[in-house]
Amino acid sequence: MFFSWISTLLSRLSKSKVKEVVNSGWEQMSNESDLLEGKLYKQIIFGPNCYHFRRRDGIPSIIEDFIFGKKVKVLDEGLIVEKWNTTDIKEIPDFDICLYNPDDDKLTKLTNVKCFDWHLSEKTDDFLYFKWFDGIQGGEVKVSIAG
Repeated sequence: MFFSWISTLLSRLSKSKVKEVVNSGWEQMSNESDLLEGKLYKQIIFGPNCYHFRRRDGIPSIIEDFIFGKKVKVLDEGLIVEKWNTTDIKEIPDFDICLYNPDDDKLTKLTNVKCFDWHLSEKTDDFLYFKWFDGIQGGEVKVSIAG
C-alpha cells in the first residue's frame, strides 16, 4: 500500500507526458540517399532481413515488385541494391546485385552472388568490382555499368 501511494505521488509530480510513437514500418534504407525506404518483409533467423522497397517521393516504381536486402550503395549512375531471388531459407543466399537508375526507373542486373558477405570494392570508369566471401572461399567479379 505504501509503495502504491509513493508511485501515485511520483506520477503526479512527474511533468513528462506519454509520447505516442507512430511507426508505419517504413524506414530510410541508406544514410547516403533518402530516395528509397523499406518495410521489413521477412526476418531470417541468424541471417539478414529482407525488405519491400518504395520511393519516398511517391512515384510508382519497378522496385516495388521485388524483395531486397538492406545494402544500398549510392553511385553517380544510380543505386546498387541487393535483389533477393528467393526468401526460402533452404535456397538463400541467392541475390542479384543490381543497379537501380531512379531517373529512368530501370533495374539492371549486374551479377549474381550466392553469399551474404559481398561488397563493392572498387569503381573505375565504367566498371565495378565486387568482392565476396562465402565462409570457405572468396572471389572478385568485374562488371560493366556502361550502357
